Amino acid sequence: MRQTCLNMVYELAKQDPRVVFVGSDLGIGTLKQFKAEMPERFFMEGVSEQSIVSMCAGLALEGKIVYFNTIATFITRRCFEQVAIDCCLHNVPVRLIGSGGGLVYAPLGPTHLATEDIAIFRALPNMTIVAPADANEMRRLMLATVNHPGPIYIRLGKGGDLIVTPDDQQFAIGKTFRFRPGTDAVIFSTGITTRVALDAAASVIGRQVGVVHVPTIKPLDGTAILEYVGHAPVVVTIEEGTVSGGLGSAIAELLLEAGVTPRFRRLGIPDVFPDQYGSQASLLERYEITSTHLSDTIRRLWANS
Repeated sequence: MRQTCLNMVYELAKQDPRVVFVGSDLGIGTLKQFKAEMPERFFMEGVSEQSIVSMCAGLALEGKIVYFNTIATFITRRCFEQVAIDCCLHNVPVRLIGSGGGLVYAPLGPTHLATEDIAIFRALPNMTIVAPADANEMRRLMLATVNHPGPIYIRLGKGGDLIVTPDDQQFAIGKTFRFRPGTDAVIFSTGITTRVALDAAASVIGRQVGVVHVPTIKPLDGTAILEYVGHAPVVVTIEEGTVSGGLGSAIAELLLEAGVTPRFRRLGIPDVFPDQYGSQASLLERYEITSTHLSDTIRRLWANS
């Protein structure tokens, strides 16, 4: 997913002279073709992310479309004030590409785990937040970023994730996609958890469990989400991030304000700092972000309805 994203920045830059790439202490070979062919629009800066965000905002104010890539925790936690004041307040076209969203950097511990990145950026006016499910969707998303107004946070997964999005999907920022219809329960997922949702729905025999993929977490596609929920008695959200302020919170707010009250659960990381090192897979298992736990949760909600 990450390599597809960066390759698309290069392709976009070849087509549009406004496109600029900025990296923060990335590998020496990152986008070497971009650097060789368009050196005046390629910047590789050091470990100075806060200054880099301000630099990107300045370039955007001069008419550039800026793609800035570094580790997701650095873009969100470390640079919050610069993103808020320099990018969001001025509503400039800076694309913040966060590598390792969620539990990807599990071997490095809680300092590198971007578990609250979505919640942090949901609070910012003018910010758009997207979390593609796979490399194919990333390719379609990147095409939509060039002329999108204002800043965008692009949350990258680990890479090598299974392709779950259909080839004929016509991606649009701000839209949801129903991958599986269902009236007995509806699962809302984002990023790589869409694969988990599809596996869980397929494992439930004899009931109709729908799966709705939400790649754009902000702005939320409220009208479509309410339509997909319909009269389903059970709704569950799943995400690779904190349940406080993430996708589940956004959908809960939407349903409550619309007066729609199914039996509802949010699956994700609880209100804790992850306390184990390991792999992304091991931490997903620890916090029960799995297809087995998801299907069991839906069955329990049915039993209690």
